[in-house]
Amino acid sequence: MGKMISLVNQKGGVGKTTTSINLSASLAYLGKKVLLLDFDPQGNSTTGIGMNKGDLDKTIYDVLIGECEIEDAIIHTEYDGLDLLASSVHLSGLESELLEKSKEELGFARGSLLKNKIKSVRDKYDYIIVDCPPTLGIITINALIASNSVIIPVQCEFLALEGLMQLLTTIKKAKENLNPTLEVEGVLLTMLDTRANLGFEVVKEIRKYFKERVYNTIIPRLVRLAECPSHGKPIIAYDPKCRATDAYINLAKEVIERNGQQ
Repeated sequence: MGKMISLVNQKGGVGKTTTSINLSASLAYLGKKVLLLDFDPQGNSTTGIGMNKGDLDKTIYDVLIGECEIEDAIIHTEYDGLDLLASSVHLSGLESELLEKSKEELGFARGSLLKNKIKSVRDKYDYIIVDCPPTLGIITINALIASNSVIIPVQCEFLALEGLMQLLTTIKKAKENLNPTLEVEGVLLTMLDTRANLGFEVVKEIRKYFKERVYNTIIPRLVRLAECPSHGKPIIAYDPKCRATDAYINLAKEVIERNGQQ
């Protein structure tokens, strides 16, 4: 069964979507079969991998509300081994829709919807990477219940730890009450500006707090990495010689190694 990893941080602008796209592409480059699940209503992973949201008739939203089967919504991207389950702006209204449905249907489990829908395709992939929204609402809860683990991207900037305790509490509660197998896969340091001492101080602080859970790989702050989503390409396709390409390939290798795979 494929390992499902959610990228979670309720603080926006930490490189969550950038990592979802580029980790998925790098895992596929290393020979893994990967599904990138864009679970953010903004749909930035969808456009960042080269899809026009206006051209899509079937998304994860349609799967969740029962309008189509999950197999029919999965898109084969131009990158070998990498599939996409696209997002929809309609996801933003999912919470109220599910609340209404739970009132109408006795025993309806709002938080387990994604888990139930994803079952039929998990065996087809080595990894399912979920790009969660920057909130801790019902969408993220669905991801936490369905996932085996989470990666927490943390920006190498002042106040990086702000909000992390709330996130860790949410993960802990999800593990205790909803998904006993849920683990923190790792903490990823992102957006390191190598010209500033502050970034390295944050790295030291994060490593001190999270210890061996922190990945050795640190994602640098680079213009080329910021450019590639507007071109609809992961960095490995946009600029194969970029330092960020090496960083994400190294991260993918760490993920594979931590999961005991060759």
